[in-house]
Formats: sequence, C-alpha cells, structure tokens
Amino acid sequence: MNCREGCGACCIAPSISSPIPGMPDGKPAGVRCVQLSPGNLCQLFGLPERPAVCGQFQADPDVCGASDEQALSLLTWWEQATAVA
Repeated sequence: MNCREGCGACCIAPSISSPIPGMPDGKPAGVRCVQLSPGNLCQLFGLPERPAVCGQFQADPDVCGASDEQALSLLTWWEQATAVA
C-alpha cells in the first residue's frame, strides 16, 4: 500500500519519542507534528532532520484503513493498544 498524500494521520496519532525540529522532546500521541504542513504533508520528507521512526513507517491497510479518517482512528487505536502504562 502507498501512503495517501495529504492524509497526515501518522503525523498526528502516534507518539514520537525522537526529537523533531520544533519539538525537541518529541511528540505526544494525538498532537499534530509541527512539521506537518497545512496540506498534511511532511515538511521534513527526504531531509536528514526527519526522525528515523518517521521514515520507517510503512503504510498498510491494517493501520491506514480505506480513508484518512479511518487511518486516524486506527492509528489512534494502535497507539492506545500498545502504550506502555
């Protein structure tokens, strides 16, 4: 599966513990990444400043569903289901 351009769910739903330019302590779950453009595109795509975890994300129907809305819902569920208490 290829990413749906302009979806952005993977830049909102999950937490990211790696530093991100503009978010030196990473990003909490459910918070929009500061590097996500108004059109929901990564402004760090292809740049060395982009966290490795972001570049390793693989779009898949199990986490992205069939729409941007499903992706946000599924990724939020996965984040909550795998969160360490």
